[in-house]
Amino acid sequence: MARWSKLQKQIYLLLDKNINLQIHCSVIRMKSERGSTGLPRYFITLDKDVIFDYPKQFINKKLPDEMLKYSIDKNVTLKVQELYPYVTEISDISDLFREYIDTPLNDLYEKEFTSDEWGLTDILKSADRRIGLPKLKQFVSKMQNDIVEKIITARIKNG
Repeated sequence: MARWSKLQKQIYLLLDKNINLQIHCSVIRMKSERGSTGLPRYFITLDKDVIFDYPKQFINKKLPDEMLKYSIDKNVTLKVQELYPYVTEISDISDLFREYIDTPLNDLYEKEFTSDEWGLTDILKSADRRIGLPKLKQFVSKMQNDIVEKIITARIKNG
């Protein structure tokens, strides 16, 4: 996989330059007595407001209530993927960005990104400078997404 900075640069080439939308990827190193691990984080800001935050916004979707209340006393054996399923998703998100970048514009309107569990392609479409406002408004009328609405409002205001 390419370095994040190269992928980020390619994404930025597609974004409307009239809005202040930034996409970030980082890995937070966590050390303990048992070793260390990297915790992935993707976040998107619009005018310095965080509008997308992975994994923060997705923890409850990934971990059912019974796992959140998990205790050692229950003698339950859970796989690492069940306790921390987003460990490997950082590369899945980067792969999704790559797929979006590689998709021809004419195919973007109808393409269903089946690996998009996070709603990222709708965010990208709403900020994509190649998609004009009339087509964008038509696209938005089909969905209810506060983040997408904020981005489109910013594009209309600043465009």
